[in-house]
Amino acid sequence: MAKQLFGTDGIRGVAGEYPLDPQTVHAFGAALGRWCKSHTPSSQVLIGMDTRESGSAIAAQVAAGLALQGVRTRFAGLISTPGVAHLTKEGDFAAGVMISASHNPYQDNGLKLFSHSGYKLPDQEEHALEQEILHLRGQLGPSPENMKSEWDWAERYLDHLASTFPARLDGMHLAVDCGHGAATHLAPAVLERLGARVSRIGCFPNGRNINLDCGALHLETLSRFVLETGAAAGFAFDGDADRCIAVTASGRVLDGDFLMLICARHMRATGAWPRTDGPPTLVSTVMSNLGLEIALAESGIRMVRTAVGDKYVLEEMLRIQSPIGGEQSGHLIFSQHATTGDGLLTALRVLEVMAHTAAPLEELASGMNLFPQKLVNVRIKARKPLAELPSVAVQIQLAEKTLGADGRVLVRFSGTEPLARVMVEGPTTETVDQLTAQIASAIQSEIGG
Repeated sequence: MAKQLFGTDGIRGVAGEYPLDPQTVHAFGAALGRWCKSHTPSSQVLIGMDTRESGSAIAAQVAAGLALQGVRTRFAGLISTPGVAHLTKEGDFAAGVMISASHNPYQDNGLKLFSHSGYKLPDQEEHALEQEILHLRGQLGPSPENMKSEWDWAERYLDHLASTFPARLDGMHLAVDCGHGAATHLAPAVLERLGARVSRIGCFPNGRNINLDCGALHLETLSRFVLETGAAAGFAFDGDADRCIAVTASGRVLDGDFLMLICARHMRATGAWPRTDGPPTLVSTVMSNLGLEIALAESGIRMVRTAVGDKYVLEEMLRIQSPIGGEQSGHLIFSQHATTGDGLLTALRVLEVMAHTAAPLEELASGMNLFPQKLVNVRIKARKPLAELPSVAVQIQLAEKTLGADGRVLVRFSGTEPLARVMVEGPTTETVDQLTAQIASAIQSEIGG
């Protein structure tokens, strides 16, 4: 049965509206409290949030639901999603809850859930939990708890990040764009602790400017800033800081595919890749460029693909014991240090390669020839199996026949928004543009919203 509340990355929507209305959020807290008491002896849950103005109210509603079940809340305040995951794993917590809608605008918010292991819940457990939420939703009336932030939790997370870095960054000039989000105080703090000189933008949140023309989805701002300040590199983060995109000294943008290549090649060349039964293998998703697969192969590294979502990347990484995986969007996972995608950890791993090789970021990113790739989002009014959309199926078949072995077609529905995503990769920009437009038009005609 399809899940009603949980999407690819937790529960997400417009703050104050279903499924983030007070009644449902309160039921989420109560259902989570019951889940905690049946799964772990701990009676504490850690809650963190990004900078959205709705975060505190949602945190209070979750805490009120937990309190009904006798579960205590510890409030980390402003922190990143991977920070919550790490602290949940290392502390005496039954679960961790991050209140964030990641890269979405401030009007949206969300609930991301981690078990004591630091991992996101498997799909089947999310389904069971949401059935309990829906059952409780009509029986509870919100009675918000008073929340008091405990800032030492963020310091503990920063200690962890710094402990993974084997060198110093003394004298290196870096630029960061924190998207007015969770990385606002974290990114500058950890980089300066390691000796870097940090120029910053996107570090002045007001509750409504998170991700607004800045951060990991708006790289033109950081590119200009790196050139203006003469920084050696720049790093941009999204609202909850679980993704990172880099910018070279020349202003060139390096997405998650490039960052995976840089880190994986370095691990392979230095012998840092853990020994496994099979060949060194990196895990990415169906969205990663064919150029990454080819460049990795040239360094003796195999690449396997999963469905979109860092949860699915991690599941495959754990299954095959891969130390690195991620998404083109900038979610990178380093399983030796983290249980989820971590933008700050990604920046540190890239900086580690720069420090070890004394090479500029532009040089480290060489050797990957990208195939033209285009992604188009089509707003839809309903999700239907592609097989039930005749004109869409025809256009997909025509595109696949046109591309043959020289490209790929991927059409999927977003797990968090009413969107159909069309991705085409091929030998020329003209071909990719044409085929993407034809498929998107067919979707718009059949189920466009």
